[in-house]
Amino acid sequence: QVQLVESGGGLVQPGGSLRLSCAASGFTFSRVWMYWVRQAPGKGLEWVSSINPGRSSAYYADSVRGRFSISRSNADLQMNSLKSEDTAVYYCAKGGTSYYEALDAWGQGTLVTVSS
Repeated sequence: QVQLVESGGGLVQPGGSLRLSCAASGFTFSRVWMYWVRQAPGKGLEWVSSINPGRSSAYYADSVRGRFSISRSNADLQMNSLKSEDTAVYYCAKGGTSYYEALDAWGQGTLVTVSS
């Protein structure tokens, strides 16, 4: 049974840092694409970052590039220099072995609030 559980969210001041974890089980982690997707209050889903099978390449949305980093060992998301616009529920999600496969499992999400 595939399971994804996010943790690490919370309240942080602008400019601060948080590290989100994604505990994954029920599948071979290194063989699939892994994603972070977020949803800000009142807005739609926004792709944040992804990492390919084999973990040779990581990808980032323009809005977070240079500030966020996805771990190649466990897909944790390190978030630095946080801004108020980063406030959102962050979801860890699993894709398939191919980039073109749909995301087929999601965690329950963890809330990140950036505010002074």
